[in-house]
Amino acid sequence: MESSTTESPDSQIATGKAVTENPASNQRQIRIFDTTLRDGEQSPGASMNLTEKLEVAHSLAELGVDIIEAGFPIASPGDFESVKQIAETIKGSTICGLARCNDKDILRAAEALENAESARIHVFLATSAIHREFKLRMTPDEIVSRAVAGVKLAASKCGDVEFSPEDACRTEHDFLCRVVEAAIDAGATTINVPDTVGYVTTEEIYKIFQMLRNRVPNMDKAVLSTHCHDDLGMAVANSLAAVAAGAGQIECTINGIGERAGNAALEEVVMAMQTRRDFYDCTTRINTKRLVPVSRLVSKVTGINVQRNKAIVGRNAFAHESGIHQDGMLKERSTYEIMSPEEVGFAKTDLVLGKHSGRAALADRAKTLGFDLSGEELQKVFDQFKILADKKKEIYDGDIVALVQQQITTSEDQTWELVDYEVTSAKGKTPCVKLTLSDGGENKSVEVTDGDGPIDAAFWAVEQITGVKLVCKDFRVRSATLGRDAIGEVNLEVEHNGRLYRGMGVSTDSVESTILAMLNAINRIASGG
Repeated sequence: MESSTTESPDSQIATGKAVTENPASNQRQIRIFDTTLRDGEQSPGASMNLTEKLEVAHSLAELGVDIIEAGFPIASPGDFESVKQIAETIKGSTICGLARCNDKDILRAAEALENAESARIHVFLATSAIHREFKLRMTPDEIVSRAVAGVKLAASKCGDVEFSPEDACRTEHDFLCRVVEAAIDAGATTINVPDTVGYVTTEEIYKIFQMLRNRVPNMDKAVLSTHCHDDLGMAVANSLAAVAAGAGQIECTINGIGERAGNAALEEVVMAMQTRRDFYDCTTRINTKRLVPVSRLVSKVTGINVQRNKAIVGRNAFAHESGIHQDGMLKERSTYEIMSPEEVGFAKTDLVLGKHSGRAALADRAKTLGFDLSGEELQKVFDQFKILADKKKEIYDGDIVALVQQQITTSEDQTWELVDYEVTSAKGKTPCVKLTLSDGGENKSVEVTDGDGPIDAAFWAVEQITGVKLVCKDFRVRSATLGRDAIGEVNLEVEHNGRLYRGMGVSTDSVESTILAMLNAINRIASGG
């Protein structure tokens, strides 16, 4: 039996023969489209307030993200306002708003983006047979007509239009080609091919992208993009296979957060392309030294912890415990590390600050850790820093991160604030909490002698004063740094009227941290965020 000289797509990927436009040309630059603020925020319990979204957007722009999908403007007044403020504030990245293929969605997105330095409208419409039949109840002709109308309207409002045939990877190839060609003719400048349910394999997605490049006659007029979900744990691998097949844009999120099992992780696709530049023959604009700081920021504002063994940004990503590994590392670092921790933003040292440190030193260290503090925000963090410095001899990076994050998560128009509290508790005795809260300047107090311990009693006391009934779904306490005097950081998730809300509080006292976290959640409820 004669062997074929034509290699299959999967064998090309396996042997490193990535497809490029021109092997002799300069490396392709792959656009990074970050959807942390839209798809990532759809993770259960991961919603962010406006201050948090702006902080993340600034960090993404500093990271070098090409396109920031800031939200879904039609979804709610809060989503519209966040997209609008991000569009007006952020420079250096294109700001994108999502819209379904209908006039109201598209016009609302255009309104939110009208003051952006660089704007994109991203319209989508499901195309797979299962979505056509059961969700949309539309014929193929109706789908094409709706897609064309949506893209044309978006193009009349914005020169940069992206079209996504939702569930593209389960759409019949002939129909997918037809829709894509029609969308490009209507004015789409980017065609995104979503693996909406994380179903396809690397070989399948490679073939889909090759098929679109070969069969769609006007494909050269648009950038092909990939958007993969991680339901089978293949989002990163599939995104990279799409790049190997000619994709010019990857849609991803920080830490891989997103609906269900999440999205392709930005830090993983970027470092894979950089570390294996010999394979993919492409580059990005990403400043990789900002990956760890941005990862930590997103983890803090969403309340979603990064697993210790997470690739690139996990605490164990560059840790070596095995004696054999340690011996190899001491002799030659590259024996067990294919990239350096400094390359992705891990700091070699944990800078110690004290009560004599000034605002400039605090701002500089916060910047290194991923936070850009200035003006009133810097002053508020500095005030808390000084209070903490009087309690602790030395303040470490983790303490600073906790203080900054508490400021970010604190609403500017707080309804409830902690004034004072007193706790008594002993083995075999019912705990007692005396609590005073301020409601818009008016102090309200209560004394509670109930609960299984001081934390439980604090919950009861806060509920009694505020009148807000909460069901605690998750309660986590962690130390921000080492030592007996370390800040205790409380992250909780509560349910109120069927909706989940997050709360965060930090203090050297775990009871105070709990009260602050509860008030943070209650203030979110009061503000509708």
